Amino acid sequence: MSPYIVDPWAWQESWDRQQEAYLPDREHRFTAMLDTVDAVLDGRPPRVLDLAGGTGSISLRTLARFPAAEPTLVDLDPALLAIAAASLAGRATIVTADLGTPEWRSTLPHQEYDAVLTATALHWLPADRLGQLYAELRDVLRPGGVFVNADHMPDDTLPELTKRLMDRARDRRNARYAAGSTLSWSDWWERAGADPALAPLVAQRHEIYPTGHSPEWNPPVSWHLAALTAAGFSEVGTVWRGGPDAVVAAVR
Repeated sequence: MSPYIVDPWAWQESWDRQQEAYLPDREHRFTAMLDTVDAVLDGRPPRVLDLAGGTGSISLRTLARFPAAEPTLVDLDPALLAIAAASLAGRATIVTADLGTPEWRSTLPHQEYDAVLTATALHWLPADRLGQLYAELRDVLRPGGVFVNADHMPDDTLPELTKRLMDRARDRRNARYAAGSTLSWSDWWERAGADPALAPLVAQRHEIYPTGHSPEWNPPVSWHLAALTAAGFSEVGTVWRGGPDAVVAAVR
């Protein structure tokens, strides 16, 4: 039985604010992702795979944009999945799976999807596993379907400017933490661990990730485009960029 979360929308808002400290243009990238989905639709409600979907940020925005959509949210974190399940309230299929192994596909309720969407989530996978995952994602898309990944993907040709942009963003983020205008990542998890419904799930999370996720690995956008091409996608490219971040799309 899922835990009873008194107000999942309060946790959604808290998560959004915490994430926006890292990603001030977070909503812009979500819009670019859903615009890309809209471009490949064939006249029926989209079947969307929300990969490493966390609290359901993408699924919720997908349903707001396409009310008849069929989202499937996949993640491994029990605390975030509980918030997602409470917020989505049966409007999406919730799946617990580990993207670190190919077996994750056996948990999916459908064989094919119109779109696979993910944001700031795959950078904890090592290079060889991410390349394999890209090939697996191609196979779960229908012909003409699209994979969209939004993440930290520096521009290869702007190394010094990218560093300065990231330094300025870090300073602004730290100023917000100091002023108390938003929670840091660690503070957010501390609050979640103190919530009666989420506390046992946060404890489970610590068992799954005893040292946290693997160190972040943020290759330039060219790496992603090359890996997606090698995975067999017919078209790959960048559909949005904001400073050191980008949204790449790949069409099966």
